[in-house]
Amino acid sequence: MRYLGLDLGAHRLGLATSINNIVMPLDIIKHDNNYDYLVNEIEKIVNSKKIDKIILGYPKNMNNSIGYKANSSIKFKEMLENKLNIEVVLEDERLSTVEATNSLINQDKKRKERKDIVDSLAACIILQRYIDRRENNER
Repeated sequence: MRYLGLDLGAHRLGLATSINNIVMPLDIIKHDNNYDYLVNEIEKIVNSKKIDKIILGYPKNMNNSIGYKANSSIKFKEMLENKLNIEVVLEDERLSTVEATNSLINQDKKRKERKDIVDSLAACIILQRYIDRRENNER
């Protein structure tokens, strides 16, 4: 199964993909909250990479409540499913960006370099969490 992992931010969308459960960063798309534009761009990726399922980060608050950002992800999920006719799974993304940033700092990446790749690395973390959880549930 081929997955597309998404980390939806206010200005950029991080993308990751998997082949045989090996997750790798794909790209970022700048969007400034233009979800129609994003859906069209994701449709191109889904078709070209033959994606079976999309895993979208779900930014719940630390106390497990649903805030503005989580509601944005729900809206985006519905847009993707309606336009692309593909299953979109919400995956808890709490601290994924922090984890991605810390990983890049540990690799001595400069702030400019981190800014350019942190979103796609966060998408990798989100997608890997989903794959790991799914595999653990199958055992």
